[in-house]
Amino acid sequence: MPDKTTSYQHLQPEERLAIASLRLQDVSIRAMARMLGRSPSTVSRELTRNSSPAGYASVPAQALCAARRRAGRGPAKLCTQGVRWRIVLTLLDWKWSPQQISGTLRRMYPTDPAQHVSHETIYTAIYAQPRGELRRQLIACLRHGHNTRMS
Repeated sequence: MPDKTTSYQHLQPEERLAIASLRLQDVSIRAMARMLGRSPSTVSRELTRNSSPAGYASVPAQALCAARRRAGRGPAKLCTQGVRWRIVLTLLDWKWSPQQISGTLRRMYPTDPAQHVSHETIYTAIYAQPRGELRRQLIACLRHGHNTRMS
């Protein structure tokens, strides 16, 4: 039996348009899937999730998909314009480790979990910075100053 690896690709707007067109022509789900080179379950799920009483339309389906993607991820804990980011930057300048900063924030705000930030979030915020002077400065503030995360 050959090793079959699967990778999921989101439906593109063109594919949604094709599904809407084929749906109007009363083409079966399996036939649509064959034409699109997709699994029948993918097409079936798309029709179930994004159909309205009036039927399936590609533009509202794309909008619903985008709304679900936005709703699935919460807001970032450390945004570069926030107060917490300024506190983290100050403590990094003082050569504090992300673990120490995380613990300090927990002690500063014991009853407000929204103010708590894990050390992983701090590392992610540092290493997610685009190339440039700010990234170099932030990495230099870390005790070991590696350009990439170490295992």
